[in-house]
Amino acid sequence: MADNTGSSNNAPESSDSLKTFGAVVKVFRERAGYTQEQLAPLLRYSVQTLASIEQGRRFPQREYVERAEDVLEAFGVLRAAAKYLVRKPGLAAWFRQWAALEETAISLCTYECRLIPGLLQNDAYAHAVFHSTVPPLTDDEIATRLAARHDRQRLLWDRPNTAFSFIFEQALLDRHTGGTEVTKALIDHLLECSELRNVEIQIIPLVQEAHAALEGPMQLLETPDNQWFGYLEGQRSGQLITDPKEVSVLQMRYAKLRSQALTPEDSVSLLRQIRGAL
Repeated sequence: MADNTGSSNNAPESSDSLKTFGAVVKVFRERAGYTQEQLAPLLRYSVQTLASIEQGRRFPQREYVERAEDVLEAFGVLRAAAKYLVRKPGLAAWFRQWAALEETAISLCTYECRLIPGLLQNDAYAHAVFHSTVPPLTDDEIATRLAARHDRQRLLWDRPNTAFSFIFEQALLDRHTGGTEVTKALIDHLLECSELRNVEIQIIPLVQEAHAALEGPMQLLETPDNQWFGYLEGQRSGQLITDPKEVSVLQMRYAKLRSQALTPEDSVSLLRQIRGAL
């Protein structure tokens, strides 16, 4: 959700350092005689990820920097340059730490009751959401947020071994954000995402007598070393949850919510039913 720009702690950072780092990586790659397609398996990253980093559109993880440094024999240049990187515009300041954890997570769980989770949004729906933002955004700000959202959404395809679980309320579809045609396109996109083997979508129906997440949205993730973290977000702030006891509470709530939501199969059926009625 927090693909934002704005003022104060919501202000984006410059992307110049990312573009410079990407250009330096490209120089060392070409010096070593590799194409992106040849280098990708050596670094154990997708070609799309390499391209995004070289274009300054993606923040390189530590593992990428270390592997590229060794494979490209970069004389310590990449490692040194990475120390001065700042994230690209479009991610709210409070969200950046969570976004960094997302990129290497092996499990990611999201419950939303306000809008469709950002990782599942199509362009038309995301544009409608940003268009509704108060205070209003400029066209450039909307474009920046859309670009940041696109970059995050690559996780679904770039990380096929990461398990993504999404739970959201049926009311979000019935709201028709952006209008009927936008909702049709959104549902088509959700159905496409549901076919990915690493993505599970569950819907909370309109009538649900027991609900484990009445206190609001939440996110959980598991790191490669099997640590769990939580994330809670308000309108203009976010909180990374690291206390194991607090994370455990969120895990219990999410587990209960999964049992209360429609199954993935029934959720797909509901999506098709709603789509057919529009």
